[in-house]
Amino acid sequence: MREACGLVVEAHRIVRKMVAPGVPTIEIDRAVERMFAEHEATPLFKGYPCSVAGTAAFPAVTCISIDAEVVHGIPSERILQEGEIVSVDTGCRLNGWCGDSAWTYAVGEISPEKQKLMSVGQEVLATAIREMAVHEKWSDVAASMAAVANEAGFGVVEDFVGHGIGREMHEDPQVPNYVNEEVLKKDFRIETGLVLAIEPMVNAGGKQVHVLGSDSWTVETDDGQPSVHFEHTVAMTADGPEILTAGVGE
Repeated sequence: MREACGLVVEAHRIVRKMVAPGVPTIEIDRAVERMFAEHEATPLFKGYPCSVAGTAAFPAVTCISIDAEVVHGIPSERILQEGEIVSVDTGCRLNGWCGDSAWTYAVGEISPEKQKLMSVGQEVLATAIREMAVHEKWSDVAASMAAVANEAGFGVVEDFVGHGIGREMHEDPQVPNYVNEEVLKKDFRIETGLVLAIEPMVNAGGKQVHVLGSDSWTVETDDGQPSVHFEHTVAMTADGPEILTAGVGE
């Protein structure tokens, strides 16, 4: 998994260098696809089936979501604009094992409000990784994550959560970034050997989101406020949490 995650880190290095005003998002996707192909890695997203009947499988190797788009944005000829924030999610399988990571990038100079949102989103993810080392149950970690976002006045998306990851991209358990009665019913222990894709999605406004009917993939905030998405693949080892995708976003 470290090797697969290493390629995901390299993918984000490519993304970070390319994100700039005037760049079409499809060019970023193609660059990542070429890199995966050069290393004989299989993209996890391209061809992933849609839950909406009659909708085509996901057509790209990255999800690229801009401003009010939360997740699952489809790369296109859309050109990045100064002041936007863009979330890029990608993953691959190498030698039978998976890696997955997402990060939100600033396009040129952004507003103080968006900068605060990005900082808080990163802190929510960092909080999760720190708290994994001291708690036995995931619900305690999730409560700390939600508290960081809520104290900043932001909403934590509840319709989409993280996941276990290993030989498949999506494995048990589901990994929420919040706590309610349903989360407590499905709580799980944090044990050595567990590998999670932890991915908080934090909205500048409310937590409510919807899927665009125009493509049945892209998720947007209900109130049109911007959103950020930060994700690491993290292994729980005997020595504590290890970030397998360390380097993403740096």
